[in-house]
Amino acid sequence: MKKLIIAAMLIGTFGLSNAQTDYYNDYQRSISDVNWQNVISDLVLSSTQANQIYALNDRYRDHNTWDRTYTNDPDRWRTDRYGEMERIMGREKYTKFKNKYYKGQNPVAVYNRNKNKDKRYKHMDKKMKMQKPKHEKGHH
Repeated sequence: MKKLIIAAMLIGTFGLSNAQTDYYNDYQRSISDVNWQNVISDLVLSSTQANQIYALNDRYRDHNTWDRTYTNDPDRWRTDRYGEMERIMGREKYTKFKNKYYKGQNPVAVYNRNKNKDKRYKHMDKKMKMQKPKHEKGHH
């Protein structure tokens, strides 16, 4: 019984750490996928704003520092990061940033899009769509 409990705990911890890693990877991509020098020049940000953006990008240099903040709510990094960016840039420039780099979508939604799409079950979607409920097959 003890082995079973330990195994369950390890699996739970591994599953959580895997999810944490996915969130952290999204966080890293939110920084690395954007050319920040271009953003700063395109939006004509002040040197103070540029320094604040760079400081924001450097806030969590590795998984451990990120995890200390977001271990209990890894999903929160998105609203924290983009709320801080809007504060730094101002609403008007932040909107221009979203329009250019995220096609007008909220970056929080962009990085949230794949959160619940587990590839192991993706093939089931097609099967479920192909099956019609009994009430639609003419069985009354």
